[in-house]
Amino acid sequence: MVEYSVTVYTSARQFSDTSDYVYITLVGTDDESEQTQIPNSVLYGVGSELTFTVSCASSIGELELIKLDKQNFLMNEDSWFPDKVVVKSPEDETFTFPVYRWITDTKAHYFKEGNARTVQEDTSACGKSARERELKEREKNYCWYSYKEGIPHCIKADDPCELPPEITFSYTKKMGFAFTTITGWLSSKFKGLIDCDKKWTNVEKITHVFNSRRTEIAEHVHGLWKTDYFFGYQFLNGVNPMMIRRCMALPDNFPVPDNMGLLDGQGSLDEEMKKGNIFLCDYKILDGVPANVINGKKQYLMAPLVLLHKTQDRKMMPIAIQLKQKPAEDNPIFFPTDSEYDWLLAKIFVRSADFNMHQLNTHLLRTHLLAEVFAVSLLRNVPMVHPLYKLLIPHTRYTLHINVLARQSLISPDGVFTKFAACGGEEEGLFTILKRSLSSLTYSSLCIPDDIAERGLEDVPNFYYKEDGIKLWEAIQNFVKGILKYYYKTDRDVENDPELQKWIGDIFEHGFLSQSSTGIPQKFSTVDELIKFVTMVIFTGSAQHAAVNSEQYDYGSWMPNTPVSLQLPPPTKKGEATEETMLATFPDVNTTVQGMDTMFLLTKQSSDSVLLGQYPEEHFTEKIPREKIKEFQGNLEVLSMGINVRNRMLKVPYTYMDPKKVENSVAI
Repeated sequence: MVEYSVTVYTSARQFSDTSDYVYITLVGTDDESEQTQIPNSVLYGVGSELTFTVSCASSIGELELIKLDKQNFLMNEDSWFPDKVVVKSPEDETFTFPVYRWITDTKAHYFKEGNARTVQEDTSACGKSARERELKEREKNYCWYSYKEGIPHCIKADDPCELPPEITFSYTKKMGFAFTTITGWLSSKFKGLIDCDKKWTNVEKITHVFNSRRTEIAEHVHGLWKTDYFFGYQFLNGVNPMMIRRCMALPDNFPVPDNMGLLDGQGSLDEEMKKGNIFLCDYKILDGVPANVINGKKQYLMAPLVLLHKTQDRKMMPIAIQLKQKPAEDNPIFFPTDSEYDWLLAKIFVRSADFNMHQLNTHLLRTHLLAEVFAVSLLRNVPMVHPLYKLLIPHTRYTLHINVLARQSLISPDGVFTKFAACGGEEEGLFTILKRSLSSLTYSSLCIPDDIAERGLEDVPNFYYKEDGIKLWEAIQNFVKGILKYYYKTDRDVENDPELQKWIGDIFEHGFLSQSSTGIPQKFSTVDELIKFVTMVIFTGSAQHAAVNSEQYDYGSWMPNTPVSLQLPPPTKKGEATEETMLATFPDVNTTVQGMDTMFLLTKQSSDSVLLGQYPEEHFTEKIPREKIKEFQGNLEVLSMGINVRNRMLKVPYTYMDPKKVENSVAI
């Protein structure tokens, strides 16, 4: 007889233990063990581990996989979440089998030994059979669904309870999310704000609501929102740094006169453009989008053009705003020299347009929906033993759950955006924006070094999104390179990996709707192509999402800085706007607080969040990948220290891409 020492680790997450009977079978290259019952004492304890012995008549060869079979103790099944199983052979070899999933049924479940293998390397019949069995099961559990024509496909699930349990919120996350949702709603309800469909009568009342739940950054926003400096600053370091680009020639539909006086007398507009000091934000995607009707009142959503000037003192200052795309007598171009409320109202219309553009394009489409596509394709096409699965699965945590909730609560017919944002309503303006945004999206715009270069922003000063983002991209890229080059030695290895090619093929088809104009790869031909794309996937779900999500409440809780909707048309003449005009244009009280509560919920980090570079689930078992993880963590620590040193010198610190605040995945 030979004996194998087996240690089973039950997860520390709540309710991960079970009272059911669980049996294990060891499968080797030569034979397999008898089915052996795991002593129940290991399964009763959350976070527990127990070592026991599996006896065989003779050696079963090199271990390839284990089979776990759970049978009901009572009438109802009792789910179990094991982290891993570690087996020590009679030859003193140690084999680790990562599990990290719920076992909820009475079927047999197979788990491969932890060393990562591509399909080319998995040559045994047992190994190939296990891969095929796993992917066949996954294809049934993770199905593509077209939620709306013209936008990325998603997972087929109308409710989070329909999702496989291993990808849903933990109990801690679920309770924290529900508590934040309920307390925010109750607070607004008890104050009589949720049901108040009246206009704001003065700024002091807005301030009173704002003061009830303000942050340090929001306090700066409250004090600076009217200034041209802060208006321009937000195009660089606010919640939507994706609109601004260098302008070397004015668009034909934006006839700003060349002889306009620049604020600090540096020269003519044409001269400053030639020097590279003029920048443009163009919201043409919003042109003609039907606006909502809220509280029975027609809303207004503009498609503005904004011209900015980089001044000698390194500030980005607005110098001209046109609120509609088509030049006309009743569509004046506003300048800082106009009356106080003409100019302020023009900026307010821009900020409201930016809110809608940000929420649907920059935030929802370019982080949430794409991250879901990357995750669903991974789960359908790549088995657990594959190095790509091991690398990317931590960066999918909670993404499918939060996106199902978004479709339920934000963009559904009764969702918050549909009911209370300017782009919502029965005419589905929000889906018009999503469709247009996907059609104009490019691969290079998802890769921050390429995106910054294409927009001509390399030398823009005080651009902390750019500075921190490129450093994070480089850290992620170096990590990805170290992992993937360990497994893919040559370009041929990449080309000949059918699971890898199926992953990118599904992404191109279901995420980008087979639009070759996006520049998204349809297949991988080289190791470098693979490294760049995987870097983009991790960056999108972690750093980019943090940059465009985490500051929403900071910059949006003071409503005048980020109105979710506006309910008067823009001025057609100059010299008529007053403070009363501004107040009448702002959204109603209930619309305001719905926006505030939603932004607060979307930026509330869970107590069980996992930060970028942290991998509590040990999917990689080999020495080199584990060393690369430690190296990555060290690089992120250095980057975080540098960001904190810089922020101590800033009046308004930029913290959103600090690795110690960035989550591993789109989890909120």
